[in-house]
Amino acid sequence: MNKYEALQNFWSSFGWAAYNELTVPDNAMAENNNRYITYEAFSDSFGNVNVSGASLFHRSTSWVTVHAKAQEIAERIKKMYPPSIKIDGGRLKIRTGQPFATDMADEDDTIRRVRLNVTIEFMTAY
Repeated sequence: MNKYEALQNFWSSFGWAAYNELTVPDNAMAENNNRYITYEAFSDSFGNVNVSGASLFHRSTSWVTVHAKAQEIAERIKKMYPPSIKIDGGRLKIRTGQPFATDMADEDDTIRRVRLNVTIEFMTAY
């Protein structure tokens, strides 16, 4: 699995559809039970710790569901053992960033968005 596939697989593993933040379909909210994840897709090499992020989007008047999903993701990252994901030529290490989760406004006031901060290190040659 290459670096981009690993990121897609990780963010898709939480029961919500996940998209590279640059390729979110126009109908993503309607097709995914009013919720989805976007993430930054990138590649790097050994020795660089990258600050990256993802966003949780949920159409609701309540923050309960989106906050619960953020907590689930934080707990999974903290419990990962080994603390990385196997990829072609090495491993991808992911850790929670600081602050991990921040509520964000959306131009649509029926959307609840939480921005997640993570650090990602590709332990591979480029």
